[in-house]
Amino acid sequence: MQPYLLEIKDLYLAREGHVLLNNVNLALKPGEIHVLLGLNGSGKSTLAYTIMGCSGYTPDRGQILFEGRDITGLSLSERARLGITLAWQEPARFEGIPVGKYISLGMKESSRQRVLEALEAVALPPAQYAYRAVDKTLSGGERKRIELAAVYAMRPRLAILDEPDSGIDTLSLTDIERLIRRMADEGSTVLLITHRDELAEIGDSASLMCLGSIAYVGNAEETRRFYREHCQRHPMPPEPMTLGLESKENQP
Repeated sequence: MQPYLLEIKDLYLAREGHVLLNNVNLALKPGEIHVLLGLNGSGKSTLAYTIMGCSGYTPDRGQILFEGRDITGLSLSERARLGITLAWQEPARFEGIPVGKYISLGMKESSRQRVLEALEAVALPPAQYAYRAVDKTLSGGERKRIELAAVYAMRPRLAILDEPDSGIDTLSLTDIERLIRRMADEGSTVLLITHRDELAEIGDSASLMCLGSIAYVGNAEETRRFYREHCQRHPMPPEPMTLGLESKENQP
């Protein structure tokens, strides 16, 4: 068994003279919840799209390994078949189909019971939402919950959650944290991307991203403290080495 489910090695991506990812190294263990913290514009979503294999995000150099296999050249659909999925920061717009049908689209085997469990997991009563249409009557928060329910229903090997709390009221953060823990308990590895340091508490490990680089890797509390001291209080974060960046051989 591979010690890591996902390994990112020296990932570099530049577009139109701008460096978006600068020699990123990161590794996730099977069943782990890893929180990637960073300010808006630090490169978090770019890294998510690159891992997922989205169009226009092929790295200039570096490797992405999944269970020891180099997937850097695979397409988005090929990565999805391996069990990698991404919950977008802005939920996809599928108009008109029932919510339950939308949730079941990514499942290998459609299961009504699994759809109902997924709705319950995001605190949407199945009796009210399973047959409701995905349309403009749904709020942004409801759409985001439905998107998260769809990811949960898939039972992915790797779930990349890009700002899962965006558009959702503060009172429901507990629901999101409960869902993420439930996903991990059922065998999914979760990469949680957020700018909100309070969400780091759920992580088994965490990292801090600044200016397209991984500036710090450690446990959730340590990384949260560095984020508060070096990013949230200053408009320009310090260079990665001043944050105690370890060599890639020593990163978890």
